[in-house]
Amino acid sequence: MTITKEAKQEVISSYRRGDSDSGSPEVQIAILTTRINGLTEHMRANKKDFASRRGLLMMVSRRRRLLDYLKKIDPSRYLDIIGRLDIRK
Repeated sequence: MTITKEAKQEVISSYRRGDSDSGSPEVQIAILTTRINGLTEHMRANKKDFASRRGLLMMVSRRRRLLDYLKKIDPSRYLDIIGRLDIRK
């Protein structure tokens, strides 16, 4: 359900915008997407885990807010991140 420190560093290094960037919207969205994907697999195996379901829904809504913010400030970065993460269909 959680991601390891090494996996998180790998995600940060592949989505950061600069050398010292670790908190840009792109990085936050990528980390949330990694966590959401892991929790989605957990939910497929444990359908009655309602506490984890609530956490999953909170993460999805946080990612949605970050995506809306990114779309508002820079639509090209928004399109780039949803294409790289394959979020939209």
